[in-house]
Amino acid sequence: MYKRILLKLSGEALAAGRGFGVDVDTVHQISMEIAEVRESGVEIAIVVGGGNFFRGVAEQARHMDRVSADHMGMLGTVINSLAFQDSLEKCGVHSRVMSAIEMNQVAEPYIRRRAIRHLEKGRVVIFAAGTGNPYFSTDTAASLRAMEIKADILLKATKVDGIYSADPVLIKDATKYEEITYLEVLQRGLKVMDMTAVSLCKDNGMPMIIFNMNKPGNIVRVVSGERVGSLVTA
Repeated sequence: MYKRILLKLSGEALAAGRGFGVDVDTVHQISMEIAEVRESGVEIAIVVGGGNFFRGVAEQARHMDRVSADHMGMLGTVINSLAFQDSLEKCGVHSRVMSAIEMNQVAEPYIRRRAIRHLEKGRVVIFAAGTGNPYFSTDTAASLRAMEIKADILLKATKVDGIYSADPVLIKDATKYEEITYLEVLQRGLKVMDMTAVSLCKDNGMPMIIFNMNKPGNIVRVVSGERVGSLVTA
């Protein structure tokens, strides 16, 4: 059982296959699992992506200035974070949204010491707006925040049940890695998360588990120490 975790959720997963927007039932289902984990005494921080609204490197942003497009993506993560906060509060879990871009009417500014204090008081902390800087993904933001709050592990919830040698949807006999190092991920060019995030975790010894969030109960299983998904170590 981990004491403090950082959970990275993709924005696309919140759209539940619709491609755009927030599916309230999906958010509620994830919130229920987070509430169960929180009741067991684990301190939880969340970083959520914004791909269900806008992605700076997406086709629709092709003719846009990259900085403007990335800022739009960051605002998408704020929308998702507020949806999670609302859902968690309905599940009886106290939570705080902390934004890397100041918007005091809807979220607290991100201050590391304050974030750690919220976690110590049993609140779920949702980190919004990525790192606050363009050219950095929410994967990198998750790695950075995990290190800043001294999380025991980074949990990346995806639509596949681990890391494979190739896309398991396209190649049926792709090999699943139960355990792999960050160096092997880099050498084999596996699309686990972007290279900046991988290098950051590798250099700072942050372990990570990639697992399927679409299977109910998986968040609880991972946190309780069951072998779910793929473990990446430094």
